[in-house]
Amino acid sequence: MVITTGDSRRLGVPEAEARLRFEAEPQESGTGAKRRLLVLDGEPAFELSFWCGTCPFLFQRLEKAAQTLSLADLQEHLAGQILDLDNRVLDAFGSLLPEGAYLPWLLRIEPRLVVPGQEGDYFSREQVATWGLNGFWGLPEYPHTPYYRTFETVVDDAAHLYEFVVPMVPPAWNDRDRVEEYSELMGRGTVPTAVAVSTLDVCQPALDHLSTDYYQHWGLTHFLLDGHHKLEAAASAGCPVQLLSLLALDAGLAEASDQHRLPALRSQPCRSRGSRRN
Repeated sequence: MVITTGDSRRLGVPEAEARLRFEAEPQESGTGAKRRLLVLDGEPAFELSFWCGTCPFLFQRLEKAAQTLSLADLQEHLAGQILDLDNRVLDAFGSLLPEGAYLPWLLRIEPRLVVPGQEGDYFSREQVATWGLNGFWGLPEYPHTPYYRTFETVVDDAAHLYEFVVPMVPPAWNDRDRVEEYSELMGRGTVPTAVAVSTLDVCQPALDHLSTDYYQHWGLTHFLLDGHHKLEAAASAGCPVQLLSLLALDAGLAEASDQHRLPALRSQPCRSRGSRRN
């Protein structure tokens, strides 16, 4: 459910001062191929979908993804439900990001924790049906992290939207007492707020010869800045949590028109790809 959305706005600091930023680096000298990265404090933290848009959608945790970006001054404020696009919160978390255009929106989500290779894993189910197995490894793509699935819906007959919340560190690193505190708060009806920077990658293979289900995948990925304990508590307790998302309009693999469709798509009923075809 979308609670509220605003117009795109300029947020962030000069790139050299940003703790978290998106980069592209050449794969091989003399080629235009670029590896897309989410960089934390100058170190690669996640590898993202390849720049071409025909390779499989991806977020893959790297060794340098080893810390969160919570802001101590806002922890008490975000422990509860915020009612709108709070400029204090937007400016504070915007100061962690490179200057650019961001679309802020506030969502209510019901996260489900997924372990790669186990039940509900997008990479070994929906993605394999479209791209097949990795041609070198003979295995599904592997994100190297548990993650949360929260929503999916139909874009049109040839496209489907999948939403993910990706923790900067694995849930196993969370403090058990804090997770329990949030579980108790949620059990009493509190809906706390997490914060994320988000991207939309629209991907589809150039050819359908490996596909049993050929269509365009819209991957909406929320990388958690704050809220690791809240997301785990919500998933464990089956409770909702709010997510304040800053969609980085300059960082994804999507047209501007697609990015601005997201609030409307996110307001649709949740529908799986299988239910669309039945």
